[in-house]
Amino acid sequence: MCCKGSVHDFKLLKDSKLPIHPKITKTLDSGYQGIAKIYQNCEIPIKSTKKKPLSREDKKHNSKLTRRRIFVENVIRRIKIFRICKETYRGKHKNYGKIWNIIAGLVNLRYAI
Repeated sequence: MCCKGSVHDFKLLKDSKLPIHPKITKTLDSGYQGIAKIYQNCEIPIKSTKKKPLSREDKKHNSKLTRRRIFVENVIRRIKIFRICKETYRGKHKNYGKIWNIIAGLVNLRYAI
């Protein structure tokens, strides 16, 4: 889903009301705080505060999540190389979906997904 202007991914996800099966584990970054109210089986990093620093177990939990998310972050980086989601799209709007499919195919081919 896309929209005009700068919109956070979490807002797009909430607005789309995408039905995700509850058995699927969703590993997300800390920008998705509060997603557990909408979807079940979500894993997000634990945030620290000034009054409550992270314990050793919390740091281990965050480290495990980071190791699993690094693959996703690398795929996002590959997509951004093509600049379609990094800059303003100036092509014909009827071709926008086709171009996204081509870029996704190239990235999937690179990672053999």
